[in-house]
Amino acid sequence: MKEITEQEAFLRLSAQCAQAEHCQHEMLEKMRRWNLSEEAQAKVMARLVRERYVDDERYARAFVKDKIRYNKWGRRKIEQALWQKHIDNDIQQQVLDDVNPEEYVQMLRPLLQQKRKSTKAESPYELKQKLIRFAMGRGFGFDIIRQCMEVTDEDEPDVQDF
Repeated sequence: MKEITEQEAFLRLSAQCAQAEHCQHEMLEKMRRWNLSEEAQAKVMARLVRERYVDDERYARAFVKDKIRYNKWGRRKIEQALWQKHIDNDIQQQVLDDVNPEEYVQMLRPLLQQKRKSTKAESPYELKQKLIRFAMGRGFGFDIIRQCMEVTDEDEPDVQDF
C-alpha cells in the first residue's frame, strides 16, 4: 500500500465522518493502519476535532441510542463497548445517566417474555435462572432484571413464583 499524505488522510477520514459517527479511537486506528506518522496523526485528529467531524460525546450519544433501540443492550454491555472504544469515563457516565431507567425496563420485559416461551426448564427455579443469565448477558443490571421478573404474565400463572 502506498504512503498517504496528511491531507489525503484528512480527506478520507472527514468523508467517512460525514457519512456516519466515528470516535477518535477509530480514526486513530485507521491512521495507524495507513502507517501515518504519530505527528501527522495528531495533526489530522486535531483538525477533525476542531472542525467537529469527530466528537466523542456526540458519538457516544448515538452509540448508546442505537444499542438500546436496535440491539436491545443493557447499561453494562454498553459501558463495556464504550470502554473498548476508549470513550472517556466522564462522557460515558454522562450519556448513560441521561437514559431513563424505565427505557431499559420497557425493553427487557418483552425480551424476557419472548425468551420465556422458547426456554425449556424442568422447574420454575431453573427457568428463572436461565432468564436471569440471559438478561445479564445482554448487559442488564440485577435490579432491572428483578423488576421485570416480578411482572406477572397472564399466559403463565406459575410466573408469580419469580
